Amino acid sequence: MKQKIENLIRQALKNLDIEAGNFSVEHPEDFKNGDYSTNVAMVCAKNLKMNPKELAEKISTEIFSAKDDQIEKVEVAGAGFINFYLSREFFSNELSKIISLGEKYGASDMHKGKSILVEHSSPNLFKPFHIGHVMNNAIGESITRLAKFSGAKVKVISFPSDISLGVAKAIFMILEKSPDGNLYNPTIEILGNAYVEGTKRYDEDESIHDRVKEIADNLYAEKDSPEFRAFSECKRHNIEYFEHITEKLGSKFDDYIYESEAGVIGKKLVEENTPNIFKKSEGAVVYIPEEDKKYINTAVFINSQGNPTYEAKDLGLLDLKFEKYNPDLSIFITDHQQVSHFKVVLDAAEKIHKDWVEKSVHRTHGRMTFKGQKMSSRLGGVPLAEDLLNAILDDVKEKSVDLDDAVKDEIAIAALKFSILRAQAGKNIDFDPETSLSFEGDSGPYLQYTGVRANSVLEKTSVLPKAELKDEKMEVLNVEKLLARFPEVVENSINTWAPHYLTTYLLELTQSFNSWYAHTKIIDESNLNMAYNLAITKSVAQVIKNGLELLGISLPERM
Repeated sequence: MKQKIENLIRQALKNLDIEAGNFSVEHPEDFKNGDYSTNVAMVCAKNLKMNPKELAEKISTEIFSAKDDQIEKVEVAGAGFINFYLSREFFSNELSKIISLGEKYGASDMHKGKSILVEHSSPNLFKPFHIGHVMNNAIGESITRLAKFSGAKVKVISFPSDISLGVAKAIFMILEKSPDGNLYNPTIEILGNAYVEGTKRYDEDESIHDRVKEIADNLYAEKDSPEFRAFSECKRHNIEYFEHITEKLGSKFDDYIYESEAGVIGKKLVEENTPNIFKKSEGAVVYIPEEDKKYINTAVFINSQGNPTYEAKDLGLLDLKFEKYNPDLSIFITDHQQVSHFKVVLDAAEKIHKDWVEKSVHRTHGRMTFKGQKMSSRLGGVPLAEDLLNAILDDVKEKSVDLDDAVKDEIAIAALKFSILRAQAGKNIDFDPETSLSFEGDSGPYLQYTGVRANSVLEKTSVLPKAELKDEKMEVLNVEKLLARFPEVVENSINTWAPHYLTTYLLELTQSFNSWYAHTKIIDESNLNMAYNLAITKSVAQVIKNGLELLGISLPERM
């Protein structure tokens, strides 16, 4: 409908021989001001040296003369805004569409025939999956689902950090306890402790430096040795742990590209493009951006020991991504603190292969803090994913003792994911268990509860929902207007790869439905429009379910 209104405006301007500027068509904040509003008259009036309101009257008359059945009226308001009011028939038809399309309502062919690669949740081996990974996972999973909803063929990968000097330090500690490299039942806690202990030992004992570097070289060379056997077993165990956690969060991965692979390719790329793009400096190889790019730092891509840095590894990752998958679009998600790092990488990459940068989208997330002494003291400094989920689950159990364990898990994950996804890209989050778990506030469980409530109403009657008005005097409800906006919100979320537009919309829809629910007897045999009210209720349940699915949150059957 937004596109249709934009086309009507352009045709009206053409009929009036007016050149179209960069006007906007938006939803007014207040429903009283229509379903759409445009500033086109104010944009064009300046060049025409006309009064915006007078020009708005001419444009609105021209638009309304087109006699579009879906537009009930067009009015001029304020200093020259043109407001559009859609017809009752339009909203009734939209309810029918929601009911008939079901889980496909809101889906599009925007990226049909295209391939999209999404990279997220990339762990550091030997380090447990922590809250930063959970944030990355929530955003990455939602973007993955949005991409699929847009008709694209989607592949999901992770980029684990598997070989580094830090990993070599951990292997050094493990070999002290198991010299033959054969490990028995290594736990993620044991591996994490080895990483911490190895780092501390390396800092305190210079005599082990050569041995640690030898281990690192053997790992990079994949040399058959006790250290490589120990590393391989640790790597296998870490990936199993990673898949266990991410599956619990609702994610699955099609493939992995490891840092060790990318490092080899990245180093080769840098060497092949030296001195044209990269320069040798004091035994290292560096990238120096042009002088006018003050926002990009000089960075080392191969260090003085001849090893690729993170910059070179990410350069190699780009090569591997496009060589292996050749996506039309490659989306990757990182902590916002890596923005400056990727400015360097992408600037260098653009000079090697322009398509890599043109087809790449970088999305970021902030950090999470915890409101409330109870939550903070339980989790400590950097909480692990499982500890965080268990802490939230404990709170769910306290508040909802009558629910079964599967539903409690769904509520806990909804609380966590919704808190993450409602934030704009790069923004920090303060997780508050009191509000995040509330069934009556701006939370994931609140949306779940409303969807379950709507479905429970439908179960209480044998009357079928029908978007057919028996009493045509019924005014268009705000909840109907919001329902019709869902495809547009989904499209906006896809265009920007920003799930927070969905969270904002779902909260507004839910609040509108609950307000109507509180003042309406939906099941009322004396009401001629009972079946229509049930159609509204069914549509709300469906849109909430579709929206939550796109956020990676499930809708329970009972709450």
